[in-house]
Amino acid sequence: MEVRKYCENDIPEMIRIWNAVVEDGEAFPQEESLTLESGRAFFASQSYCGVAADENGKVCGLYILHPNNVGRCGHICNASYAVDKARRGQHIGEMLVSDSLVRGKEHGFGILQFNAVVAENIQARHLYERLGFKQLGTIPHGFRRKDGAFSDICPYYREL
Repeated sequence: MEVRKYCENDIPEMIRIWNAVVEDGEAFPQEESLTLESGRAFFASQSYCGVAADENGKVCGLYILHPNNVGRCGHICNASYAVDKARRGQHIGEMLVSDSLVRGKEHGFGILQFNAVVAENIQARHLYERLGFKQLGTIPHGFRRKDGAFSDICPYYREL
């Protein structure tokens, strides 16, 4: 497995994996699926996009990295991660998060912050904590699930 910068040929698989997470309605705040056109623009607008590709070059996961805010808070970045459902449990998420820490620093960011980790996303939370992220607190009912129920969210950060 290799984590590398995405290329044009990766975009259809990136969109498929991203949209699966959006459609699940359990982790990402987005509600609209990406089309080829909107996906191409979305990924191009990020500071960096990395993909995890297997030995055959098939994209198994991805992340986006971008500023969390502007101006005096522009040194803080944010990232989102998505792994193909069929490839979960293979430590691909850990590879993606680890790569984003390196790329964030390379892009001049000093902090990586996650604004809205859903409290029930225990695997992600354990991974982030194992990699040195600190939870900032809990925002009650901060995430609206696909079924309309609300879950708490837990912001995390780590200095780069």
